[in-house]
Amino acid sequence: MIILESLTKRYGAVTAVDDVSFTAAPGRVTGFLGPNGAGKSTSLRMVAGLTPPTSGTTRVLGRRFTDLPNPGREVGVLLDASAQHAGRTGREILRIAAATMGLPRTRVDAMLDLVSLTPKEADRRLRDYSLGMRQRLGIASALIGDPEVLILDEPANGLDPAGIRWMRDLLRGFADQGGTVLLSSHLLHEIEVVADDIVVIGNGRIVASGTKDELLANGRTFVRSDDLAALATALERAGLEAVVSDGAVVTDADPATAGRTAHAAGVAVTELRAADGGGLEEMFLQLTAVSQRDQHLAPEGTAA
Repeated sequence: MIILESLTKRYGAVTAVDDVSFTAAPGRVTGFLGPNGAGKSTSLRMVAGLTPPTSGTTRVLGRRFTDLPNPGREVGVLLDASAQHAGRTGREILRIAAATMGLPRTRVDAMLDLVSLTPKEADRRLRDYSLGMRQRLGIASALIGDPEVLILDEPANGLDPAGIRWMRDLLRGFADQGGTVLLSSHLLHEIEVVADDIVVIGNGRIVASGTKDELLANGRTFVRSDDLAALATALERAGLEAVVSDGAVVTDADPATAGRTAHAAGVAVTELRAADGGGLEEMFLQLTAVSQRDQHLAPEGTAA
């Protein structure tokens, strides 16, 4: 199990990760989604002990990552497929990993076979690898210790459609055997296909989390008001989710409950409607609208 509790990271005046809490459970694939710069990679680096948090804690298999006696045997991590010595061959990189973890060299050939890197490719230097080959080698490095947990940041980058399908089947099989997978990706369709649970982050804060079926169910409500802050506060005080997004508050309450809650708090509502369907992509865009780079803004000097 992977647990993040009130995790925060500040760089000077910039808060990259703001009070993030969620759990990735054994036997399940947890998809971690968010726009570029939302805090996904920073969160994963804190889980992997590479970036110290400003506050909050992370636990993997009940311990801090840095307290694991032989972390590669328990947790497989792939955060940057290019973060290897470019002058070494793929085989050398895996042999170093195996030696570091106290593993037999037979694991190297087993992992090369698992990720479909041929002997000729394994003996090429990393500088001559395509991005897809580097991803396969990175996954081999993450799996070489036969870990219980996988933490992967954008592992499908550079993979062709067949490679993406292979990776999806690999992760599904790993979770079905009881492993824990925490997977960050911007490929929404792949997350929708493989994930059991989904966590969405925007501007450093969690804006939605739950099982895939719960989040994709048409059970969210959009509420507009001239005082969005008061509306969000009223919903949160009633124990409901409230995320300000694209000029509205998105809540997990049904429209009737949201309307009654706003009325009881004396907040006038100007629009109240059930969320439209549309799958993971539509949900993602709605929840992270305020943190997207590509906003639908009128050209300068024209009316919106």
